[in-house]
Amino acid sequence: MDFDDIKVSMARAEATAQQIVNINFQVADLEVCELASEFDLAHARFILQHLQDPERLLLKIWKALRPGGVVVVTDTDFRGYFSEPDNPDLRRHVELYTETVKRRGGDPNIGPRLPALLTRAGFENVQLSVVQHASTGGEIKLITPLSMENEAEAVVAEGLASKVEVDRIVSELYKFARDPETVLSGPRIIQTWAYRPAV
Repeated sequence: MDFDDIKVSMARAEATAQQIVNINFQVADLEVCELASEFDLAHARFILQHLQDPERLLLKIWKALRPGGVVVVTDTDFRGYFSEPDNPDLRRHVELYTETVKRRGGDPNIGPRLPALLTRAGFENVQLSVVQHASTGGEIKLITPLSMENEAEAVVAEGLASKVEVDRIVSELYKFARDPETVLSGPRIIQTWAYRPAV
């Protein structure tokens, strides 16, 4: 389920290509749609950081799970980004993304708060782990400039940077990412899981 029909169409096409037939895709806004209490597992990945009231969505997920059901929530902590050598364009990218999300009511560093949010929503046996991707080459490094490209319109709309500056940052990040002697990470990723009480 995603509110972006392009992403849903891409996921549906990928499932078809892999001949996965036991899955249903829906275009919907989780904050306003109704969910039946019929799920054994709910997985929310990189969603809560964009919400003004993430606890409200977790309460909705709690209600949608059957007793004993599992929720898995994954989100970011952008403060964990790093590169070697230090890269001012990466720091600017993190600054621009962080401020854009905050101005729109979200929290790009929500990851460490997930256990407390899950507990307050009524889940029990909350667990977490931390994952951070970093590399000297390949897709992991290219995610950062690609992300900056995708964020450009929002960053400019918020008046945080000009299109010229954003285009320059994107270009420099691609150059950095394609250099085999550099190291580039993604944000720190916090993975949490918990259970709706069985009774």
